[in-house]
Amino acid sequence: MGEQFDFELNASMMCANYGHLAREVTELEEGGIDSFHIDIMDGRYVPNYAMSLNDLSYIAGTTFKPLDVHLMIEHPSSNIELFIKNLRKGDTIYIHPEAEYHPSTTLQKIIDAGMTPGIAINPGTSVETVMEMLRIVDKVLVMSVNPGNAGQMYLPYVGKKVERLIELKEQMGFKLYWDGACSANKIQTYGPMGVDGFVLGTTLLFGRGRAYKDILRDIREMRF
Repeated sequence: MGEQFDFELNASMMCANYGHLAREVTELEEGGIDSFHIDIMDGRYVPNYAMSLNDLSYIAGTTFKPLDVHLMIEHPSSNIELFIKNLRKGDTIYIHPEAEYHPSTTLQKIIDAGMTPGIAINPGTSVETVMEMLRIVDKVLVMSVNPGNAGQMYLPYVGKKVERLIELKEQMGFKLYWDGACSANKIQTYGPMGVDGFVLGTTLLFGRGRAYKDILRDIREMRF
């Protein structure tokens, strides 16, 4: 018998079936999902539009589970209050440092509102360029694909960045999450190394033709 590791599993809701969104949220919640990952895109910072404030508000009012809001938008400080007022205390807001003139100011607004501050790091963004922000955030979301679309291929060079962040996370006091092309192999490799959670999309969770509770149970019971 191998050792079993604890890690969070977060549902990427841009991959859900919006014809039955209430049922999707209920089945994921009953299946044991840890949080709901909400991707907000503005068509400028990334070349796509994804979930809306209405989607965010609806899911927040439907589940008792935490929400992780990933803002893939330009200058989030301009509209951060719109997102904050649709969330509960303790929910997470991730921003992309490149999307903001003064990202630390935006992060402070998130902290002052009682939310959990986080940054998302693109594949082409080096750890060194966000080093000071690692001291003030509680969560770091590593993108293993370029942001903007589901179902993209994993970029192998991201693995070295993840290893570097694992080395830093205890010293800096943040939790580390994986987003993009999250396969069973990635969880088996990086879960034992120290990644705290994984965002699940079409690779493992959605569109598999199986009950979410069965998929989530199988992922949690993987032995390493």
